[in-house]
Amino acid sequence: MAPGASTLKFLVTPAAKKHTATVIFVHGLGDTGHGWKPVADMFQRESSLGHIKWVLPHSPSIAVTANMGAVMPSWFDIKSFGFKDAEDEAGMLKNKNAIVQLIEAEVAAGIQPNRIVLGGFSQGGAMSLLTGLTLEPQIAGIVCLSGWVPIRSTVQNNLTSNATKLPIFWGHGSSDPLVKPKLAEESVDFLRNVGISVVKPGELAGLSYNVYPGVGHSTNTQELEDLKTWIAKVIAE
Repeated sequence: MAPGASTLKFLVTPAAKKHTATVIFVHGLGDTGHGWKPVADMFQRESSLGHIKWVLPHSPSIAVTANMGAVMPSWFDIKSFGFKDAEDEAGMLKNKNAIVQLIEAEVAAGIQPNRIVLGGFSQGGAMSLLTGLTLEPQIAGIVCLSGWVPIRSTVQNNLTSNATKLPIFWGHGSSDPLVKPKLAEESVDFLRNVGISVVKPGELAGLSYNVYPGVGHSTNTQELEDLKTWIAKVIAE
C-alpha cells in the first residue's frame, strides 16, 4: 500500500493516550466532518477508546440531482431517494480512491491496516462498504450506520479474499424514511450471498446487524453504545 496525499480535507480528534489505532468516519449527504466531531470527541473520552485517533473527512460539494440540482457536500450524485435509478459509479470510485489515500496516510504514519476501522453514516456508510470490501490489505472492520451496499455488481466483482473475514457493524433505524429498512435488508442479503456470514456469539468476524426500533434516519444512544462496545473489541488497546 503506497502512501499518497489525499485530495480530501478532514478534521482530526487525536488519541487521548498513545495512538495505536484509527477510525476514519465518513459523513452523509449535506454534512461535513464537523457533524460527527462531537461523537468522535465523546468516544475518545472513553477509557477503552482513548488510544484511537479519529479522522473525519469532508466530501466535495457537487450538484445533487435528487435535491433539484442543489450544490451540497456529497460523496456522489443521487438520482432519486428511492435509490433505484442509475448509480453514480464514477463519483463513488473517485472518492473511494480519496478515502483509500486517508488509510494509506495512517499506514505511512505507522498504524497497521488491521488497526484501522472505516465507517460512515448513510452515504458515508455506503462509501465505507464499497471501500472496505474491495480493499487490500484487510482493515480491522467496517461500520455502516443507516447505509446500504452501492454498485453491488462492482463490489461483488472486486470483493477481496479478506472480505468474508471482516468484522462489520451495521446499525439501522426501523423507521428510517430515507434509507428504508427494506434497502438495508436487501444489502444484508447481498452480503450473505457473497459469503459474509452473520457474526456468531463470541466472535468478531462477520456481520453484526442491529435494528433500532423507532429510530429514523439518525442514531440513538443505544446504537452509539453498541458501536463503542464493538470498536473497543475490534481495535482493542
